[in-house]
Amino acid sequence: MELTLNDGHTIPQIGLGTWPLDDTEVASVVETAVSLGYRHIDTAAKYGNESGVGEGIRRSGLDRSALFVTTKLDGEFQGDGRAIAGLEGSLERLGLEYVDLLLIHWPLPAREEYVSTFRTFIGLQERGLVRSVGVSNFTPAHLARVIAETGVTPGVNQIQLNPFIPRLVAQAEHKRLGIVTESWSPLGGDGADVLGSPLIEKIAAAHGRTTGQVVLRWHVQQGLVAIPKSRDAGRLASNLAVFDFELSDDDLAAIASLSQGPDAGVDSDRSGH
Repeated sequence: MELTLNDGHTIPQIGLGTWPLDDTEVASVVETAVSLGYRHIDTAAKYGNESGVGEGIRRSGLDRSALFVTTKLDGEFQGDGRAIAGLEGSLERLGLEYVDLLLIHWPLPAREEYVSTFRTFIGLQERGLVRSVGVSNFTPAHLARVIAETGVTPGVNQIQLNPFIPRLVAQAEHKRLGIVTESWSPLGGDGADVLGSPLIEKIAAAHGRTTGQVVLRWHVQQGLVAIPKSRDAGRLASNLAVFDFELSDDDLAAIASLSQGPDAGVDSDRSGH
């Protein structure tokens, strides 16, 4: 299943997250994931594994045009023009002529550089080095400023999002603006045991599914993109097998009760690199 971005390109709803795999590990995982049917790979300059991701893509034997590849540039590449060298380095490590999606990894608002950085991204898109441009960990206030000052609406905002941290305000604003919401750590993590929730376990048992499949289906039914990560081939296959069942309205209402409130999760006014 794919979603259409505001620039007309499409993005697969389930992708492969590659943090914190190193080059050697990630090459094998990417090769396996592609063989299982993954067509969306997510990496970042900060992860230090873009070379391995590129190697995995080459080993897969799949035509480049069949894959959706995302990378992100961190604070080192923020500011007028600095993202040009950042992307060139990423493309060289990946062994690719373009990426499908380029994201600003964190807004780092105290530095006052995210608008100029996004303006540079727009130039890279115009040169054909990037198909779509977006952001990561941006709040509605950050998005409003980018749009007002550049005249371009990001195609994607990748944010921490799972049933404990549903980011309802952000989701609503993204929908209003025509921005696709992409979830990092969609299954929880960082001390949030979403998959161990008795409620999720109960719903999974009722559907004859794993807890991970229930949570990823929750993302899919809300029109989100999710990028779960795993080294295990069985888990990779399971995470992709979420398009042949449906959660009921009662299931969704029950899962909504797991929210830890609007202040849960990372605060991107104070976090990032």
